[in-house]
Amino acid sequence: MGKYFGTDGFRGEANRKLTVDHAFKVGKFLGWYYGELKRRAGSEEEPRVVIGKDTRRSSYMFEYALIAGLTSTGADAYMLHVTTTPSVAFIARVDRFDCGIMISASHNPYYDNGIKLINGNGEKMDEETISLIEDYLDGKLVLFGQKRDVLPLAEKGKIGKTVDYASGRNRYIAYLISLGMYSFKGKKVGLDLANGSAWNIAKSVFEALGATTFVINAEPDGINVNENAGSTHIEGLQKLVVEKGLDVGFAYDGDADRCLCVDEKGNVVNGDHILFIYGKYMKERGKLLTNTVVTTVMSNFGLYKAFDREGIGYAKTAVGDKYVYEYMTKNGNRIGGEQSGHIIFSKYATTGDGILTSIKMMEVLMAKKTTMSALASEVTMYPQILINVKVTDKKAAQDDPEVKAAVRSVEDELGNSGRILVRESGTEPLVRVMVEAETEEYSRLLAQRVVDTIKQRGYEV
Repeated sequence: MGKYFGTDGFRGEANRKLTVDHAFKVGKFLGWYYGELKRRAGSEEEPRVVIGKDTRRSSYMFEYALIAGLTSTGADAYMLHVTTTPSVAFIARVDRFDCGIMISASHNPYYDNGIKLINGNGEKMDEETISLIEDYLDGKLVLFGQKRDVLPLAEKGKIGKTVDYASGRNRYIAYLISLGMYSFKGKKVGLDLANGSAWNIAKSVFEALGATTFVINAEPDGINVNENAGSTHIEGLQKLVVEKGLDVGFAYDGDADRCLCVDEKGNVVNGDHILFIYGKYMKERGKLLTNTVVTTVMSNFGLYKAFDREGIGYAKTAVGDKYVYEYMTKNGNRIGGEQSGHIIFSKYATTGDGILTSIKMMEVLMAKKTTMSALASEVTMYPQILINVKVTDKKAAQDDPEVKAAVRSVEDELGNSGRILVRESGTEPLVRVMVEAETEEYSRLLAQRVVDTIKQRGYEV
């Protein structure tokens, strides 16, 4: 991870950690950089960048700043307006843009925002380009053989233009609808849209596929994104499903790149359940290439036991759908994801896509003529306790000898009956302590032991 960009973009509180000056400079660099690459390749074409945003009040501010930077150095900016992260990735790839930008802080509260960068293949931006942007932000950029203190501005007819590209979002919606293998007619589906990017997309997709929809949290006002809503506050959807007698419910986050489910009984079906349900479905049809599902180190022991029972292989990556996708691309895997609901279907998308995930889960329901609770019951999850500690220095806290000793003590005590994982957040100043053991009480006891050590060593904010 860099100084500004973490595992999922440049993220922080708007006008404090992430400012319009940052956004302007990011846009300015991208406009100049892609234009320079074209010139050096002998092309006179202007660079083209597609931009989407979520519903946060500050997203408009950052959109305008990014566009000002892009156009000032000669790039054309195409605006998708309020849309999802996966839609930006889709359009960047199919319409052959030089890169894409999504303005969102995902599941974070409304006062945070972020800049996610996507390359022309619809993938998370490579670390080399991210490093160049960070060098420019710090005033130490050296590129193409010289120090670049000031980037040249475009003049006259070379100044970039802005283009309303809502049609791109509409084509993404049509693409999702085309992936529906079955009619959902007769199914009652709950949708929690988190007052975020999915609010004007998901309902249209499900109703086009025949479902009867029951929608909550679809009235964004700029400050209610993720507020007691969506995949991080799924209790509202659980209540809706039970009270309305729905067949299933789906909850998204602020930029709709993740999805969690609720079964007809009101139980949460998380990303690990989804990986098992669809991975098994693929294997049954001979579609699970490499016979491997890609997970992260945060996936549950119970998932791996279920995979072992079904003869399905698995891989583990660092936390972040970026790392899951990199592994999948390198090894030819078709499905991978995170417990949090970032699920990647590599045949159809280059990033996690919450609405696509819900369509695929509906496909299994329709094909097997069963219930979500029956599908999820094949996985027995170990109790998992995750405690987040806000710290002054993530690396120092993890490297502290006494903290390391506390972690080793828990590892020794658990043996082969559980596990502990201590890692830093890629997007927030947090150290995450996760323990899985035979009971929730025992898991919490062991996790708290490490948390207490971090606090006693003076790292807690």
